Amino acid sequence: MKFRLKMLPAAFALLAGVAVAAPAESAQRAASPYERGPAPTEQSVSAKLGPFAFTQVPAPANASAGFNQGTVYYPNDTGQGTFGAIAITPGFLSPESSIGWLGPRLASNGFVVITLTTNSPVDFPGGRAAQMRAALDWVTKQAPDAIRSRIDPTRLGVMGWSMGGGGTLEVANTHPNIQAAVPLAPWHLTNNWSTVKVPTMIIGAQNDLIAGVGAHSEPFYESLKSAPERAYAEIKGGNHFSVTVDTPLVGKLATSWMKRFIDDDTRYDQFLCPKPTDSTLSEYRDSCPNG
Repeated sequence: MKFRLKMLPAAFALLAGVAVAAPAESAQRAASPYERGPAPTEQSVSAKLGPFAFTQVPAPANASAGFNQGTVYYPNDTGQGTFGAIAITPGFLSPESSIGWLGPRLASNGFVVITLTTNSPVDFPGGRAAQMRAALDWVTKQAPDAIRSRIDPTRLGVMGWSMGGGGTLEVANTHPNIQAAVPLAPWHLTNNWSTVKVPTMIIGAQNDLIAGVGAHSEPFYESLKSAPERAYAEIKGGNHFSVTVDTPLVGKLATSWMKRFIDDDTRYDQFLCPKPTDSTLSEYRDSCPNG
């Protein structure tokens, strides 16, 4: 008995050491090697620009590349490693400028972004999807070194508005390196996306008369049964064009989703789960938790 009593302090000390070491080890495992930039705050993710200075350059028209002209935005930083890349496409009859605000927003938060002018303004979602695939192929393999060298080609994302949102779902369903997708007020004749295996956030608008949420965004979201994570955000009182201008809500959600799943940055979970309580949301559904 005396031997056991003498051993108890040493045993407790050993257990205490394990208890202290385990959380530190766990925290180390949880940190993503792709984290870029400072810890986010509500103010920082809602701001129009993030912490990274960036450069904006034209992507020249190149029919052989499979897409029309566009604009590339890339962080100037070269000291934190490579960045994920995101292709963004506008909607039916709409110019690149309708989604242009997302270029600076996402590039300043640590992504290489290409916003596109479609081959034809009347391209349907399938054509827009093909152009997004081609644009991602170009920025990762053929773009000037200042762009290409900054990109991790295994960490890609897609976004699009209206028919561009429908194209976004198609790319997420087929491209092997897509890590995150955010369709904005998406329009597509197909409403079953049960084979999409990419974390996908759909942002719809409550009063959308072109891509009504009851016929598009909501059934698209409900069909995403194979997506490892999914979310549906609905802009209160919003219409089809509400996503074509920079708003704190859409910017925050899109940035947080891309950071969380392209960068595997769990610091952004707080803006996605539990669900946001933003007064400009009429509805929010998700597969919380995101961890």
